[in-house]
Amino acid sequence: MNRFTKRFAGTALAAAALTLGCNREMKISHLPYPDTRRDTTVVDDYHGTRVADPYRWLEDDNSAETAAWVEAENAVTRGYLDRLPARQAIYDRLTTLYDYAKEGAPERQGDYYYYFYNDGLQNQSALWRKRSLTAEGELFLDPNTLADDGTAALADVSFSDDGRWCAYAVAEAGSDWVTIRVLDTETGRRTQDEIAWVKFSGATWAPDSKGFYYSAYDAPEKSVYSSKNEYQKVYYHRLGTAQADDRLVYGDPAHPLRYFSGWESDDGRWLFVLASEGTSGSELLYRPAGNTNERFRTLLAGFDHDYAPVDCRDDKLYVVTNDSAANYRLARIDLRNPRGLETVIAEHPDNLLEAVATGGGYLWAKYLCDAQNRIYKYDYEGNRQADVPLPAIGSVAGFGCKDKEQEIFFSLNTFTAPPAIYRYDIPTGRTTRYRTPQTAYDTERYVTEQIFFTSSDGERVPMFVSHRRDLTLDGTNPCYLYGYGGFQINITPAFKPEYILFMEQGGVVVNVNLRGGSEYGERWHEAGMLGRKQQVFDDFIAAAEFLIAERYTSREKLAIAGGSNGGLLVGACEVQRPDLFAVCLPAVGVMDMLRYHRFTIGWGWATEYGTSDDPEQFRTLYAYSPLHNIREGVCYPATLVTTGDHDDRVVPAHSFKFAATLQRAQACDAPVLIRVERNAGHGAGKPLSKRIAESADSYAFLFYNTGTEYKPVTAEEQGKGDE
Repeated sequence: MNRFTKRFAGTALAAAALTLGCNREMKISHLPYPDTRRDTTVVDDYHGTRVADPYRWLEDDNSAETAAWVEAENAVTRGYLDRLPARQAIYDRLTTLYDYAKEGAPERQGDYYYYFYNDGLQNQSALWRKRSLTAEGELFLDPNTLADDGTAALADVSFSDDGRWCAYAVAEAGSDWVTIRVLDTETGRRTQDEIAWVKFSGATWAPDSKGFYYSAYDAPEKSVYSSKNEYQKVYYHRLGTAQADDRLVYGDPAHPLRYFSGWESDDGRWLFVLASEGTSGSELLYRPAGNTNERFRTLLAGFDHDYAPVDCRDDKLYVVTNDSAANYRLARIDLRNPRGLETVIAEHPDNLLEAVATGGGYLWAKYLCDAQNRIYKYDYEGNRQADVPLPAIGSVAGFGCKDKEQEIFFSLNTFTAPPAIYRYDIPTGRTTRYRTPQTAYDTERYVTEQIFFTSSDGERVPMFVSHRRDLTLDGTNPCYLYGYGGFQINITPAFKPEYILFMEQGGVVVNVNLRGGSEYGERWHEAGMLGRKQQVFDDFIAAAEFLIAERYTSREKLAIAGGSNGGLLVGACEVQRPDLFAVCLPAVGVMDMLRYHRFTIGWGWATEYGTSDDPEQFRTLYAYSPLHNIREGVCYPATLVTTGDHDDRVVPAHSFKFAATLQRAQACDAPVLIRVERNAGHGAGKPLSKRIAESADSYAFLFYNTGTEYKPVTAEEQGKGDE
């Protein structure tokens, strides 16, 4: 049930008025902000520093008062957005740009090729299958039938080794909680198997195809979407039995704030558990699979390094790790005589080893070179066999297959065109095109270039800059500057129809590879975490200053955007440099850095941020926490905060408190609005209809507050891309 549905009684909003008109001289105003109650008695003492938190009550996502506040804020926001002159035209154009057939890379399972497909504007892509590449496809699993409003999404799909069973995890209303169910691929019917209270896990099948491993929490006693998640455990589920009868494989009562995932080696000889205390750093445990009475032993101790398992072959476990390799290496360890890691593929001095996959009896190493992918073929002794020819510069997804297969399907993504699907033939080493989407615009009209700028400390930082080929860069163009900068997340080429809409109107789209990601290995990550987090914001500010100085845009035309940790980025830069930006679009951001670790799985980010429980880390967090650095009497940029009422990753209270504080402090008439999406979460699985509506609102807000006129797209600009 929606948590924010109660009505706001007695609101004075109905008495407020808008100044109407499509003429820019007749400026559109927002309704008065709700009179948000401030509780001045709520003050925390952090190591001798007293910090007020007057909007603490907005953290209660079950209260009638919070629900009323959300409804009142949404009324103000809708009253403003719905009157923006270009909003409907932007919505219509986005709908057209999204309306193309989207097909994922096929994957062989049993007697079928399975692939995701969306015929254009379906809320969720459905799972299809066919017996051969030339056969007609048939619908296998359609998540659009699971909820009338399209808010049920497939968070994970996995097949048993024999191809008989398909386990799928369903997330509802954007929540991270999922329920695992099972389909019989022969009959297409659901089995009685159903697993609840699963989070950050899917089904990992045992090699005998009789059951699977998964990770779950105990059912929450209160506040399903905001209470802290503790004591994750690994279970084994045997098909045809009840969840209550599932076997506990591993739990650790002494460490409630750890993640665990379990799996069995393909030969059924070994059972592993991967443990982590946050978003970086892990530990590997193991024992023989056949002896349920034997305790797990530590194979690779945590949590100073990352260990990503790749394969277990001949009693040797292969892992990608940054242990003694800042750019990562592939190593293996003998499970019968574990005396340490042996290097299989050595660390590259310049390029990041992003991942290693298996397929056809080989290892496929994916490297990141200046945020663009390259693929190499290796044998299991680390001998390089071949370079995989890629048809264009971009980011690669899905490179791998089963050992018995001799073909690999993968997608290649760019900023200016939807991902195309390619087939790589392992015996011949040839890459051929399998599918290319048809689009409602001419892809050749747009170009992406990689540019390096110098940040505050002298480091060269790359950015991808995309725009129309014929664009004159004279400082008058609107610019959409996007960043993330954390958690080892790499910003690589990725297509969004919104980018095309923006570039059609003369906009410049910029994606920055900030520190905190791992585009250049662990060195790049560590340079933007914990006590060095401010450097991420300095990088983003330096990017903005560079774009203005080089006349890509101007301060009056510059919008910044980011989500989650990127929402923190936008919030921090907004309060530190309000003079630099015209528009700020923080989405589902981490805005209260002193209390983030008290909600759901926020504790898992302590390895990245630190926590206010530590005196030194408190000082760092307090210095940049967006919520705590808003100053009254400052003119802040036009701001549209976005969040979802079911976001149980970054709880919406972050956005609520930030918006309320910024509205109170704002010293000019630039709007500060918050848009709270109902039946939506952190972003994953959001139905297409909601994504288009939210994007139309955000870009209409951006265009209006940068003084950019939206012009109808010409017939030439609507030309079709290649079939």
